[in-house]
Amino acid sequence: MRVLITSFNVSRRMGGEAVLPLHYARELRALGHDVHVQTHARVRDELKNSEIWDEERTHFIEDSLVERAIHTIGKAAPGAIRETVFISAINAVTMARLAGAARRLARDIGADIIHQPAPVSPHFPSFLTDMPAPVVIGPLNGGMSYPPAFEKEFSKGSQAVVRIGRMFSGVGNMLFPGKKRAARVLVANERTQNSLPVGVPAERVRLLVENGVDLTLWGGGDNNGEKDHKPNFVFVGRLVWWKAVELLIDAFAAVDADATLTIIGDGPERARLEKHAIATPAFDRIFFEGFRPQSEIRNTLSRARALVLPSLRECGGAVVLEAFACGAPAIATRWGGPEDYITDDTGVLVAPDSRDGFIGALTAAMNELAKNPGKAHAMGEAARRRVEDNFTWSAKARQMTAIYEDVLAEAE
Repeated sequence: MRVLITSFNVSRRMGGEAVLPLHYARELRALGHDVHVQTHARVRDELKNSEIWDEERTHFIEDSLVERAIHTIGKAAPGAIRETVFISAINAVTMARLAGAARRLARDIGADIIHQPAPVSPHFPSFLTDMPAPVVIGPLNGGMSYPPAFEKEFSKGSQAVVRIGRMFSGVGNMLFPGKKRAARVLVANERTQNSLPVGVPAERVRLLVENGVDLTLWGGGDNNGEKDHKPNFVFVGRLVWWKAVELLIDAFAAVDADATLTIIGDGPERARLEKHAIATPAFDRIFFEGFRPQSEIRNTLSRARALVLPSLRECGGAVVLEAFACGAPAIATRWGGPEDYITDDTGVLVAPDSRDGFIGALTAAMNELAKNPGKAHAMGEAARRRVEDNFTWSAKARQMTAIYEDVLAEAE
């Protein structure tokens, strides 16, 4: 089967939804499919050094004056508005340009299927209309808002923009009805399905969880299954405001004194968070590691007592599955993506009902696992089994192949 995967970014370094098309390209090729990848030239250098690089099957569009102008203007905007408005605008321009190129490319290569794994927003219009091959979109994952107790503090004005954007998305999906005309629209959960544009035929919608794990990269580690003697809690992710790392630091400050907190990741909030950590009584037990290669993250998670993800607006949460693959349970917010992965025997979900209550519950969860290594170990083993049974990328590629085959059978 010849598949064209098109996405505005294909990147492991960018993380998030940008890594999804990379995983699908690798695993679908491993199943014997002829996979072409189309994306923006901003990721060219990274892809040349990636496991999916194939010069004849990797296609780029170059930057445009419009994208550069939006980027320049957006640099002066507040962080929340920049992320919500300007980056979305750049992505929209890129996707519109990719769609025109994809139409020509799919015809030239004789594509059987065109697959758009990202963006994962159910509201964002797809420009893939009038294509020479059936279109599969997703899995999508969205329809998110902040927990009511935190919306005023954490939305930073972005929620008003999001609400306006969602109003206009209806118009956008009328003008660019790619999702309405797609052969399949894949959704990660019921929340996302309820957020799809009006007019997407229900019989073309299928459920498929967004994220997965590559067990050749995650799991094992350099510790031969041994955990650190002292409990070490780990956060992995971009240091941006909606990840709520400040609340994690406050919660950890009340955790028993022999525990440590390792924060892996970088971002615009790092300097402020480091300053905040220094002001707590646990300042000498909190370590900011910055951006680290996956092998080092794997080793850290393999030795950790648990991953902690306090994010207040997490549609996906792939890091939870990566921690599971490393035998680490997870403590996360009972809101959004982590609810799709964490069960009572693999971690702890903390309700974001109030600021003080949320911080206190995070503290209690960390203290419980710090004092009970046997419980943490049992959870970690159950977490590993859950990933192996449900969330490997190879399994997801087989599921995706079955979806492609159904689409092609209908087209005959």
